[in-house]
Amino acid sequence: MKIEIPIYEGFDDLDAFGPFELLRNVERAGGPFEVALVQLGGAPTVTSSHGAVLVGPRPLSRQPSEVDLVVVPGGRWLDPGASTGTRAEVERGDLPQTLARLHTGGVLMASVCTGAMLLAAAGLLAGRPATTHPSALEDLRAAGAEVREARVVDDGDVVTAGGVTSGLDLTLWLVERHVGARAAARLEQGADYERRGVVWRREEAAAAG
Repeated sequence: MKIEIPIYEGFDDLDAFGPFELLRNVERAGGPFEVALVQLGGAPTVTSSHGAVLVGPRPLSRQPSEVDLVVVPGGRWLDPGASTGTRAEVERGDLPQTLARLHTGGVLMASVCTGAMLLAAAGLLAGRPATTHPSALEDLRAAGAEVREARVVDDGDVVTAGGVTSGLDLTLWLVERHVGARAAARLEQGADYERRGVVWRREEAAAAG
């Protein structure tokens, strides 16, 4: 399973690095993942919201046949005056358009924190259950999503997660979903992290009536 985490100027560090580390741990343990930090453009460096500088991330795949899962981090959405970050990427439009095209081609989309606003801008959350950072829930609702009060919201081909540290819960859920509960439990134990919150799933909601 090929997994890409697209970073951009002003992305939140933990939104990207948390899932990246856990997913790479699965890969290194022989799991069926191939994980990479990527970027849409060809800039020589990408700087995070907290000043980490990444040198030469490879390009985000443009064809659905080249990637299976994209995990989108947020960053700086709650700072409307910021010249970089999620809001700037929404206004620029290139990343949402690419995400929309990949999703149309069958690529699974996931988001951490305000990365959900990039999925919303891509047109992927209209009328669908989703979540994001608590301070951005009203923005998400205004974008047409059906907000769910859950740590992780799994709506099949789109999975969203709440605030920054929820990226860990998102990753553990994705591992459970695609590799199995035993692998997720080993990963959780190895990370010395205890999962929290609720994973909302459409099929479980339907079964509950």
